[in-house]
Amino acid sequence: MTAQTLSGIKACMFDAYGTLFNVHAPVASVAGRIGEHADDLSRLWRQKQLEYTWLRSLMGQHAEFWQVTGEALDYALAFYGIDDCALRDELMNLYLTLDAYDDAREALAALKAAGFTTGILSNGSPKMLDAAVTSARLAEYLDHVLSIEDIGIYKPDNRVYQMAVDAAGVASASEICFVSANTWDAQAGAVFGFQVARINRFGLKDDNIPGRPKMLLNLLSELPGVLE
Repeated sequence: MTAQTLSGIKACMFDAYGTLFNVHAPVASVAGRIGEHADDLSRLWRQKQLEYTWLRSLMGQHAEFWQVTGEALDYALAFYGIDDCALRDELMNLYLTLDAYDDAREALAALKAAGFTTGILSNGSPKMLDAAVTSARLAEYLDHVLSIEDIGIYKPDNRVYQMAVDAAGVASASEICFVSANTWDAQAGAVFGFQVARINRFGLKDDNIPGRPKMLLNLLSELPGVLE
């Protein structure tokens, strides 16, 4: 990750969950009712949510991200011995109004002002993405909100990343800056051919899988300044 600028960029496509939207906000808002395991529960919920998307894709057993998110939450609650239907329903509803990270709106506004095409490319279902984008007041800064439901398979399948190329109308994947805070997603996007900027929200190292992002940024607000 030695690039200082990303050249020839016409569009910026963003992962949603963990990149623009804080997936740990729901549990944080009710942490007092969960107790000492709140943070661990939130991490396990996220871990299982991702694992189930990968497993369902490999098994050919697709289900919408809303269902997968609920199944992952059920696992996490059971793991920590929590049997509370009201809490479960509240956490799921909170997932529809996830907080955007503080740097998200500033970055998207700057990219739009500079003339870049912008969009979300996400595992989320249209219902979930529409709710989150509306709640976070990001709609005016986005040209596209793309859900994998249009093709029925989850990231990191190459068909998902091709959706961004088709929507942006670019000649090559290399004309897209793909932005993700998830290591596996960033690396898969790099393998596909995007110029990738990974947002270092969680202090993670690259995974030991193919693909490397061109750039590691600490904040989304740094992105407009490194694009050409």
